[in-house]
Amino acid sequence: MSSTIYNHRSLQPTGPPAQGPSQHTHARVNEAFDTIRQEFDVLTSDLGLLRNQRDEYESKVTSQINELNIIRQSLYELESQHGKIRQQYEEELSRLRSELHSARQGIPSGAPPHPTVGPGSVGPSGPPAPPSAVPGAVPPTGPGSYNDPYYSRDRDREREKDREREREIRDRERDQRDRERERPSDASRDPKRVKSERIKTDRPGKHFPSSSARSPPPHGYRTPLSPLLSATDHYSPSLGPGPTPKLPAPAGPPTFQGPGLPPPPSAHAPYPPGPGNPPPAGPNEQSSSVSASLAPVSSSSNGGQFPEDLDPQHVPPEFKREGSDWFAVFNPKVKRVLDVTLVHTLMHESVVCCVRFSADGKFLATGCNRTAQIYDTKTGAKTCVLADEAAGKAGDLYIRSVCFSPDGKYLATGAEDKQIRIWDIAKKRIRNVFDGHQQEIYSLDFSLDGRLIVSGSGDKTARIWDMVDGSSKVLTINDPDSLNSDAGVTSVAISPNGQLVAAGSLDTVVRIWDVVSGILIERLRGHRDSVYSVAFTPDGKGLVSGSLDKTLKYWDVSGLVNGSKRKEAAANGKKELEKVSQCTMNFMGHTDYVLSVAVSHDGQWVVSGSKDRGVQFWDSHTATMQCMLQGHKNSVISIDLSPAGSTLATGSGDWQARICGYLDEPSDLQALIDI
Repeated sequence: MSSTIYNHRSLQPTGPPAQGPSQHTHARVNEAFDTIRQEFDVLTSDLGLLRNQRDEYESKVTSQINELNIIRQSLYELESQHGKIRQQYEEELSRLRSELHSARQGIPSGAPPHPTVGPGSVGPSGPPAPPSAVPGAVPPTGPGSYNDPYYSRDRDREREKDREREREIRDRERDQRDRERERPSDASRDPKRVKSERIKTDRPGKHFPSSSARSPPPHGYRTPLSPLLSATDHYSPSLGPGPTPKLPAPAGPPTFQGPGLPPPPSAHAPYPPGPGNPPPAGPNEQSSSVSASLAPVSSSSNGGQFPEDLDPQHVPPEFKREGSDWFAVFNPKVKRVLDVTLVHTLMHESVVCCVRFSADGKFLATGCNRTAQIYDTKTGAKTCVLADEAAGKAGDLYIRSVCFSPDGKYLATGAEDKQIRIWDIAKKRIRNVFDGHQQEIYSLDFSLDGRLIVSGSGDKTARIWDMVDGSSKVLTINDPDSLNSDAGVTSVAISPNGQLVAAGSLDTVVRIWDVVSGILIERLRGHRDSVYSVAFTPDGKGLVSGSLDKTLKYWDVSGLVNGSKRKEAAANGKKELEKVSQCTMNFMGHTDYVLSVAVSHDGQWVVSGSKDRGVQFWDSHTATMQCMLQGHKNSVISIDLSPAGSTLATGSGDWQARICGYLDEPSDLQALIDI
């Protein structure tokens, strides 16, 4: 018992010291946690302040950009009003001259005839020489004489107008020469590569002068004379100047390249320089003639086009819809069955190379320099920004193509670094990367089941990638009779049934492959310049293509939908290929390159975007133009129609993407605004 007590007493002194340091350690740990918590709270507070400051700065920047756009639009309107007033003044002068001439007709026959008044009669400043004396005639002193003060004033005004015109011409030429000197030389650059360095500094409203040849303004649109706002003689930021002429016709524009567009072929000699020239001999001539004969729209009849002299400023109200910085003009030659309105303008930090809706139409993805953005189509709010931080920081890295997976979980992006990135949208992380292309990727398209994704590249190949196992199938262009050695793929589309892949290329040909076998089963020839966009109709029986020849074509590919016909076409070789599908409609009306095409979910409308800055709605059954939409200040590089219907998206070189609503019943305007 005593031993137990002894042992117990011996343990007593050692017990409390063991507890003392433990309690002290816990206290220090708690103090450290409190200190960390306080620092975290301070950092959280600072972060909140920084976020508020960032939001405030972004709001200010957006406000200033909107103010600049308003100022720019006001300048456009002032220029337009000035043009109208000037035109009225000239018409009034012409009327007064006519009255004066009629009054002078009553002068006695002995009086000398009055010289013609106008620019053709204006000489150097100073009094004109008196008229030759007529025998037996008395020098006139009445209203028709040279001493007539009205005639002197009229003559002075004519001289002043001519001097103003000369000054304007000299100023424009001087500005053009200055800007030409400032532009770096492109002689050392590879014409088959897209170079985007110049685009970074080319902000909206800041343009670079082109060559002296001018492309015509779209559909009679009056171009202001202001050098900063001219609509005709400037390079598009998205379409920088290229080293070789793409369309060397006398009045054609120079070559243009840009982040949203593949480079033009290095040589254009094997096919015609532009619209209006006779097609070359060979298979292209035959196909072109067939296409023209099947086209319901003829350039001579002008059935589906707007009249060339149509002035949007003087269109009757029932054929026009107008906003603060946009307008839509409807074809007066056909019944109006459409209405459009601007819903959102989405500002970006660079050229908008591509736009694409999600399958449910609730979101819109856009691609620009280094980033892809996702917007809520209803509110216009930016919901997500995707940027690969691991990508090199040197130079530009434009996202050329974006595409949602059918379930909306993933976004595929194709860029200048030859990689396809598949993003998990919810996690904002890259799910996987597809490598294999040797040049920039210009186009992407998912199959409806989400299993396959098709890509097109400047390396003359299209590829089919399997989202499950990551395998790929290469669709190569190696035609021995290709019209041009540069057959880079500019656009790809997979048919709704997932059996066909169509690709447009720089060599003017649209090709179609069988997905399962990878065999080329069709070549569609008919365009006279590079094909920049292709899109299947919802039923898969038609294919629409857009080209730099300023036209769209509708191809009947219903013969390829049947699997046996595809196998038969592939087995019978090239001759059979060219007989399976034919061009049945031509869409003519754009005044410059057609850069993008899309087909509505119901197959009713074909929509096209162009370098002429316009978007045009076409009746898909008749190729008749229904509406022309203008608002972008630069080329419309990309367009898309929502699979859910009634919504259009556009991306442009003016650093803007726009969401527009459209309805087939123009009377229901409120429903259109509420889209």
